[in-house]
Amino acid sequence: MPKIIRTIDQLVGDTPLVGLARYARKHNCQAKILAKLEYFNPTGSIKDRAALNMIKMAERLGKIRPGDTIVEQTGGNTGVALAAFAIPRGYQVEIFLERGASPERTLMLQAYGVKLLDYRDALGTKTEEERRAPWTDPDREATVEEIEAYCQAKPGRYFMHQAVNPYNPDAHIQTTGPEIWTTTRGAVDILVVAADTGGTLRGLSTYLRQRNPELKIVLVRPRNAAREDSQFTSEVPYDERIEVGQRDALNAARELISTEGLLAGASAARALCAATQVAQRPENAGKTIVVVMSDNSMKHLVAAARRPDLP
Repeated sequence: MPKIIRTIDQLVGDTPLVGLARYARKHNCQAKILAKLEYFNPTGSIKDRAALNMIKMAERLGKIRPGDTIVEQTGGNTGVALAAFAIPRGYQVEIFLERGASPERTLMLQAYGVKLLDYRDALGTKTEEERRAPWTDPDREATVEEIEAYCQAKPGRYFMHQAVNPYNPDAHIQTTGPEIWTTTRGAVDILVVAADTGGTLRGLSTYLRQRNPELKIVLVRPRNAAREDSQFTSEVPYDERIEVGQRDALNAARELISTEGLLAGASAARALCAATQVAQRPENAGKTIVVVMSDNSMKHLVAAARRPDLP
């Protein structure tokens, strides 16, 4: 019998692992592809796992208490997740929003009552008129040092700093990894993950390779990525790195819709495109590939509609 959920926290995790049989047949895949659909988390992305774990551990370690302000730098998903779990606990949330954040993510953050900041807030150079104006892309992003100085100068502010926070990958050691292992009954040969902060990649590789040292790990990155690999990504001894362009990712997303009726977000589409390449190789015939689908396209619809032909 279904149980009554007491808080949003209980909705995090236990996401479905879905076989993409029709998609795989259409693309002549030799391996089986299983998609971990992380948009079934309450705010629609895998970042819910890390955000909730980082908040709980910060509370447990006495780093934050109700009334404090949680500060983070993010392109949107982590910010939305932090807001969803922090605000009901009595915290405020301030986000140094990265450049190029989608309109949907920006609106979601504003709907949660999140204060959107940029480097001028950190430096104390933003005018009163600029503070009253709607958030717009700044000409650069705040540096980690600027954000740290901002938090130190304002009591009651805590920089969550997901890019180096150990409780980001720990969330996947504790939840995502065991879910994949249990659902597949240990029959996972290849893991495909599109990495940003690298927390998911670091946590899953730690958990799954302890149980299967022969597991092959494929890191997926955007082609010509503007950012360097993260600290967590550099810690993972992955077997292969595949770079995926925007057009190829978009094509994979459209194929997934037409064959399986599933919507893939930007990172998820890149991961699927890479998983398809790996699954088509004859040497992988009969193997099982798990691809992490970190979110769906509901936070990218405006961009997709305006840019049907990406380079």
